[in-house]
Amino acid sequence: MTNSVITNASALIALQNLNATNSKLAATQSRVNTGLKVQGAKDNAATWAIAQNQRADMNALESVKTSLNRATSVADVALAAGQQISDILVELRQKATAAADPSASDATRKAYNDEFQSLLKSLQSFADNASFDGENILNGKVGGVRPDYSATPPGVLTPLNFLANADASETITMNRQDLSLRGLGLAVAGAAPTDPDVMPELLTQADAEAALALVETALTGASGKLAELGAQSKQIEKHTLFVTKLMDSLEVGVGNLVDADMARESARLQALQVQQQLGAQALSIANQAPQIILSLFKG
Repeated sequence: MTNSVITNASALIALQNLNATNSKLAATQSRVNTGLKVQGAKDNAATWAIAQNQRADMNALESVKTSLNRATSVADVALAAGQQISDILVELRQKATAAADPSASDATRKAYNDEFQSLLKSLQSFADNASFDGENILNGKVGGVRPDYSATPPGVLTPLNFLANADASETITMNRQDLSLRGLGLAVAGAAPTDPDVMPELLTQADAEAALALVETALTGASGKLAELGAQSKQIEKHTLFVTKLMDSLEVGVGNLVDADMARESARLQALQVQQQLGAQALSIANQAPQIILSLFKG
């Protein structure tokens, strides 16, 4: 090797090694600080692109989960009100049965009728107030408007659809269940739009027997509608659980791609710090080497 005071090859090599160590140390410190081994496309373009796509799916699934949680709340409110309506129908049947007793007096039937009418009003109130976030699936209305069941073709209750996947290409349906007095056949519209609904009464034995038949039909219908609503609610619950598990799996998958192994990075950090110190010392020694030439000029 040529001894030169102009070019110090040893110092250049030592400097290159020190710069390489500093670069590795900076990358390792960045991984330790962020917890990521792939922080951007520059680190690993393919892995970063895959991770970004999976993150997009996770964010979309968060919206799906929000939609399903709303569906669960709507169903829970409807089921709670529906249970109360079913209980009222049981009481209505009891009153109608008692009023149909041939031995009942007019005063007795009037007392039963007063209770009967009060229960009917409560039933309608429960159906009208079973709302969550402005959505009611029990009052027989869509957007506050009741379909015309007598029309040809008859009116229908548009179901509610909720997101089921991240692409918004699939939905889960929740059917509206009309548990209002009209929907259960316990009331008919008045002659004019402004007239109140006509409801059954128990003032005579014939009235009581007719009302009892209506209530029995309503009870059967309400049970079927609540069973359908309960089944759809269960489906939504299971799908929510699936979406939650899918989000967890995606999060773990993204972590496997981009998360740093902190134990390994910690060991590497300590090793690089030692290499940095040794590289600095080697550079210092290499910079002192040309001084040996001075001894050649001493007499």
